[in-house]
Amino acid sequence: MLKYKVIPLLLFLFITTSLLAGGGWPQPKGKGYIKLFQWWVVADKHFTDTGKIDPNVTNGIFNSGVYAEYGFTDRLTGIAYVPFFSRAYFNNTVSATTGDIIQAGEAINGFGDTDLAIKYGVVINRPVAVSATLKFGLPLGESAGGENGRLQTGDGEFNQLLQIDAGAGFKLGKTNAYANVYLGVNNRTKGFSDEFHYGIEVGATLFNNKLTAIGRLYGIESFQNGNLGDQINSTSIFANNSEHLTFSPELAFNINDKWGVSATYATALSGKIIFANPSYSVGVFMTF
Repeated sequence: MLKYKVIPLLLFLFITTSLLAGGGWPQPKGKGYIKLFQWWVVADKHFTDTGKIDPNVTNGIFNSGVYAEYGFTDRLTGIAYVPFFSRAYFNNTVSATTGDIIQAGEAINGFGDTDLAIKYGVVINRPVAVSATLKFGLPLGESAGGENGRLQTGDGEFNQLLQIDAGAGFKLGKTNAYANVYLGVNNRTKGFSDEFHYGIEVGATLFNNKLTAIGRLYGIESFQNGNLGDQINSTSIFANNSEHLTFSPELAFNINDKWGVSATYATALSGKIIFANPSYSVGVFMTF
């Protein structure tokens, strides 16, 4: 049935990757960060398994959730990404000649797949900070919702991502800036193909540290080693063998020393079995 599922992933993978914030730096002991966010993507086109763009019935997914980090020690940080409300839908399929509805649209609401992670500071208090993160993807979402099982708020599989980050802070004139790079390997279960993750992030604080501008370039490559049979080219929201190279700028504004707001835009520069439309995210965050 999964081979008939309509349209793919773009940036749920982005959310679960880029929200592992902090780069090579773990949180100091007793300090942390919490963010209430809204993320969404609405897509009427997608990259095929050959990398070309095709149209599709409009699909959408909206995630409301919480992302949090807390420093258990100066080296060990706990991380949680919890989409407590997820809505997935697709529109009516309408005949181009008669205008009749060929298939009625559907929607589901529920919990989303959740990520829990531990970050360990391998090198701290040095010009270059290095950390290792182990993330567990918990299949708490719906993997086959709707009348024909076409709607998903999760992929139904337990995955484990091991990621290495290296980051450095520096000055651009009088402006504080930083850069971070990462590499990771994601082990997916239930017959899904494993993945190689990579990315680079740069940022700078402006206007007396009130505004932070961030740019990200990151990607996922499939190992093509899954055994899903006729599901191997499925274009679902949590598809197998999805690949992409994505550019994502973000702006974060500090209202005061504790509170701030942020907005993120992300678009795939290239891909396979992913949305070709951009995703968006807004949030309110607090440091403590």
